[in-house]
Amino acid sequence: MLTRLAALVAPPLCWGCSAPAPRGSPLCRACARGLRRLPPDLVDLAGVPCFSAVAYEGPARPLVRALKFRAALAVADSMAAAIAATAPDGLFEGAALVPVPLARSRARSRGFNQALVLARALGRRTGCTVVGCLERHAGPGTQVGRDRAERTRALAGSMRAGDAAARVGRAVVVDDVATTGATLAACASALRGAGCEPVLAVTYARTLGRL
Repeated sequence: MLTRLAALVAPPLCWGCSAPAPRGSPLCRACARGLRRLPPDLVDLAGVPCFSAVAYEGPARPLVRALKFRAALAVADSMAAAIAATAPDGLFEGAALVPVPLARSRARSRGFNQALVLARALGRRTGCTVVGCLERHAGPGTQVGRDRAERTRALAGSMRAGDAAARVGRAVVVDDVATTGATLAACASALRGAGCEPVLAVTYARTLGRL
């Protein structure tokens, strides 16, 4: 109720440009048109078939940052809607959604895991169960500025699958952004080691030019 009253007094602003946005939308119409939507194809990222809804550029960047760094959890529903509406046919059939885990220290400081928030929003739209069966047991430090080989080495063996992974079967790893695919590869390795097959991935956005 308070949120609705606030929207009447001060209409929601676009996360991309701060212009007024339609109620229920995190982006104004101009920024929404500026999203570069990707084709409904799976691409190979570090050995993991992955689908991403949009390119990580333009308005997609501040939208992802709003979720990750400004705790704008409501934008996850728009991200999930974009994924569900454009994903390849059959991608979610019989699958469990497995969010990429955060390191414990980062989860404590941030107060939430954006991948889990996105996975839950996607689960509501696809009917898939969310299974948080991965944990990050090694801290590779920041990945900013590292190339694919460096990220892969840093993240190798950093994920561990819990007992719940044995009941997953077909797994779709969920994250907000894919860059080199090193994080997805670490998650997939842990899930495959626990007997999950196949292991696919979805992200809202993907950095282009990293294949």
